[in-house]
Order: sequence, then C-alpha cells, then structure tokens
Amino acid sequence: MSTLSVPAGTAPATTSAPAKKETSKSGKRRLPLLPALIFVIAVTQIPFLLTLYYSFQSWNLVRPGSQHFVGFSNYVDVFTDTTFLGALLNTVILTVVCVLVSLLLGLGLAILLDRKFAGRGFVRTLLITPFLILPAAGALLWKTTMFDPTFGLLHFVFHTDVDWLSQFPLAAVMAQIVWQWTPFMMLLTLAGLQSQSKEVLEAASVDGANRWRTFYSITLPHLSRFLQLATLLGAIYIVNSFDAIFLMTQGGPGTASTNLPFYIYQRAFEGFDIGQSSAMGVVVVILTMIVATFALRLMFRAFSVDGGTK
Repeated sequence: MSTLSVPAGTAPATTSAPAKKETSKSGKRRLPLLPALIFVIAVTQIPFLLTLYYSFQSWNLVRPGSQHFVGFSNYVDVFTDTTFLGALLNTVILTVVCVLVSLLLGLGLAILLDRKFAGRGFVRTLLITPFLILPAAGALLWKTTMFDPTFGLLHFVFHTDVDWLSQFPLAAVMAQIVWQWTPFMMLLTLAGLQSQSKEVLEAASVDGANRWRTFYSITLPHLSRFLQLATLLGAIYIVNSFDAIFLMTQGGPGTASTNLPFYIYQRAFEGFDIGQSSAMGVVVVILTMIVATFALRLMFRAFSVDGGTK
C-alpha cells in the first residue's frame, strides 16, 4: 500500500472554516449593538474630549477673542483655589455621611421588612416611595414642608424658629439625600436577606445560636457583597448630587454647602469661565475613576467575573 508523501518545506493544509464561521457568527451577534456603541461614544466620549481640550485653554465667554492656549495653568489654578478645595471637602463629607447613614438605615428597615407581619406589602410600598420621587421635587418638598422656619414641620414639632437651611445647610442637604436614598439601600439589602438559605438559619438556631450571633456570623457575611454593591452605586450617584443643593441652599450661605458639581456649574454658567470649569470637570472625572476602580476591585473579590458569586 502506497502512501502520499508531503514535499519537504511545506506544511499540511489545515482548514480554518469552523474558526471563520464562529468569528462570523460572533460578529453578527454584536452587529445590533453597533448603534448603541456609536450613541454612547457620541454623547460621552466626544464631549469629554472637548472638555479636555478646553481645559488647556483660557476662555471666558464675556470676553470675545480671549481664547488661547495656556497649558496646565488652569489645573494649577484649580488646586490653588480654596473654594474648589472646600467644595471637594464638602463633596467627600456629603458622600461618605449620606452613604453610611442611608446604608445603616436601609439595613435596619430591610431586617424589619424581612419578617412576616400584616400589611407588609403596603409598608414596603410606602418605604420605597421616596426613591420614586424626582430629586428636584424631593428637594423642594423638604425645603418648603420640613425646613421652613415658620410653617415647616420641624418648627411645628420642636417649637423652634431655627432656619435650618441657613444655620445647618450641609446637614439639611444630607438629611434630604439620606431620605431619598435609604429605600434604594433597603431594596438591595432586602434582596440579599431573602436570598440566604433558610436551612442554614434553622441549623444555627438548632445549634443554640441567638439572633445576634446568627446575624453576625451568618447573615452579615452573606450580605457583604450586597452591601458593597449598594455602597458603590450609592456613592457614584450621591457624589454627583446637584438638585438638592441648587434648590435648597444655592451652595450657601457663602460656600458652606457647595459641592463639586454645583461649583463647576457656577464657574461655567454664572462665571462663564470655560477653561477653569473644564479643568475642574476633568479633575473630578479622574478622581471619580480612581475611587470607582478601587471600589470595583473590592467588588470583583466578592463577585466572580462571570456573574456568579464566589
């Protein structure tokens, strides 16, 4: 029986048809996502590139013809601006306090709503309602019905003539934001509570563990990934709070309640300083990306890459 010989220096032909077919199928599956990708690039990346370009320019809209290249001068001015540094500190305080307080309140409410009682569905609906209200409407609601020094609810309950928005502006804004975001934290935590195994809780009860020991040793470790997710999402949204400050305090008195988004708005749309406001925007984006990257790394330790839990 004779065999076919392959000439020296030539490799046997291998068919790549399956690989090409798989690549073609993958491309066809991703093709419907192309319009969404183009839209995202158009509304996010192109404006950011323009902001980055303007951050290297000195340009004030009230002075026609003033636009010229200044390099990193705007960034130097940003980090030497005491108002910007104060707004940065207010933003950090506002974000940390609101996230922690709303997370603790949401955890407590979720533990209560995880138990069975009459009218539980109605109570859940009532507690979710603040999150469904528009931020602007919620800010106006608290400004007129809660903090008004003459006709406000706090004045009626405590019988004081304290002007909360003038004497405690940042605390007043934080109270409204906590009220708005506590239901969100409650929903995520409640989902975590309802996903834990009832058999494990029953086994802990049989072994003689009390409620506090069961919560600390079993429930809290199970909720850790849900609490991390709530902290990350809450921080991303709360750090961009604008409605409450704009409608309740206007950043005042002075700059006592000014945060970074509101200060950038002031410099861009009230001071017409496009260069410095763009530099501030770029700095805020970079700081947010650093914090988000650190938080996402913590999240990936709790969740596997393919979407399942470790």
